[in-house]
Amino acid sequence: MTSEKLQKVLARAGMGSRREMERVIDEGRVEIDGRRAGLGDRVDARARIRVDGRPVTVAARNPVDRQVIAYHKPTGEVVTRHDPEGRPTVFRRLPRLRTGRWLSVGRLDINTSGLLLFTTDGELANRLAHPAYQMIRDYAVRLFGAVDAPLCERLLNGVDLDDGRAAFESIEPLDRGEHANCWYRVRLREGKNRLVRRLWESQGVQVSRLIRVQYGPYEMPPRLREGQIRAFSAGEVRDLAHRVGLAEAPTGTRAAGRRP
Repeated sequence: MTSEKLQKVLARAGMGSRREMERVIDEGRVEIDGRRAGLGDRVDARARIRVDGRPVTVAARNPVDRQVIAYHKPTGEVVTRHDPEGRPTVFRRLPRLRTGRWLSVGRLDINTSGLLLFTTDGELANRLAHPAYQMIRDYAVRLFGAVDAPLCERLLNGVDLDDGRAAFESIEPLDRGEHANCWYRVRLREGKNRLVRRLWESQGVQVSRLIRVQYGPYEMPPRLREGQIRAFSAGEVRDLAHRVGLAEAPTGTRAAGRRP
């Protein structure tokens, strides 16, 4: 009987990304056949799995419909299921699912708005966010402070931050506004915490507004207003999965629709 890595099985069951499941296993919250599971364990269809004392049924571990939705996140929302401070979370607006759950592809901080992707497939979420797949992340950013060609050149060549060297792949002016208050479109291929803000702040420039406008091949639809959701078509889901080396899987979009 074929066996698979435990974290892969849990991710497919919609319990979180592979990375999240590795953390849950490492924390001792998973049991296999009555014993504490460890990283590197493999399971087959006969294994009895519990997470936090709750059984993960064989039905839940079978492949579920691979769905993807785009959400226009407003500022003021946090990307977590339960916030101890009681702040609104992005998950409160998402469509209900009969099986599995929505997993965010990366995060946006509370003060950043724009495009946020969700999927029911833990492996897809993991690959789309993983640095190895180099998914582009484009942002529209409004800046307060003097921006000139030498400053942009430094940010394109790379600057040293607390957690290592980082750089923009491209910087494109979007308007001809006041010199100290202009919009730019910038591109990255990594998702470090607050990286866009930290790069500009390293040059003494303040970010007054930040909006993610593209993730990977997918650009936010111009008519998708804050708080609205758009379901990916079956073809769009297949294309997105293909770009990160995933085989085709059953795909559905019935549970995901637009919301005002």
